Amino acid sequence: MNIELSAEAVEYGLQARRALEAAGGDQLIQDAEVDPAHRTAAVEPVLAGLGAWELDPRRDRDDLEAAAALCRAAGYWAIAYPVAERLARPVDLEVDGIVVVTEHAPRAAIADIDLRWAAVGIDGRRFASKVRADGIAPRVSAFVAPLELTAIDDGGAGDIALALTLGCWTLLGMLDRAIELTRSHVLLRTQFGRTLSQFQSVQFQLTDAEVERTGLDVLAKYALWSVQSGAEDALGDALGARVAALDAAEVIFRISHQLHGAIGFCDESTLSWLSRYSLPLRRLPWASSGSREQLTRHLGTWGLSGLFDGEAVDATWR
Repeated sequence: MNIELSAEAVEYGLQARRALEAAGGDQLIQDAEVDPAHRTAAVEPVLAGLGAWELDPRRDRDDLEAAAALCRAAGYWAIAYPVAERLARPVDLEVDGIVVVTEHAPRAAIADIDLRWAAVGIDGRRFASKVRADGIAPRVSAFVAPLELTAIDDGGAGDIALALTLGCWTLLGMLDRAIELTRSHVLLRTQFGRTLSQFQSVQFQLTDAEVERTGLDVLAKYALWSVQSGAEDALGDALGARVAALDAAEVIFRISHQLHGAIGFCDESTLSWLSRYSLPLRRLPWASSGSREQLTRHLGTWGLSGLFDGEAVDATWR
């Protein structure tokens, strides 16, 4: 088992991050909030230039790894564009993307984007999806809008794991940036004649944050490997990665805001924008408790498989 991304995928992700930076970087999300039409106009040409929509993550292993790297780059700049949802699009439906939803009050962060959308529930039921305008400004909604669903079929079992896994990679990119911003802040900010980074308590907090980020990095790679290898329980691995991603986000954003202080909640701080636009990923289709419930229901009494599942351990001792 090799869960590391290929060198080509890593390089693709790096070039994607640089391309998004050249297109505006942090300014992309700020401009999109003021003018929602800018959300597509500024980002679409960059993604098209990167060949994003030519990737076939469902059929090609290298393309799946490149898709994950692209989602991580998109998360790094918090571009508020549904990259993961578009990359996870089904090949058997005439749609541009797919979102995972709850059938009760379905919502997704796809407002102000004129594309054809499908939706899938945890039970594999698929729906045609249409955004209902609710008049709530992006400042408040973070582009989340209610959806109208029309049933299509029950063939979405293979859609859920991919969509959830790529969403974890987007959130991972956001957490990469949150730690980077916090590290830069504590290296520059002084208190009592010393930089914040010299205080042991600050070092401990940053270590806790990095442990969470590194753990998620490994689990996201494992979930991606599970999807690309066609593992029997890829959905369980994707749900497990989502639970870990939400736990990591809770810890990392809490520490980042604590160390930034009040400035971390002001528009002058990039952390404020990053934190606010991470909320749709952290709350939809389920927040932390809901994700744990879905994982528990899915696993039943069997538990997650992996390197150290029961059969592997028994075989080792035999």
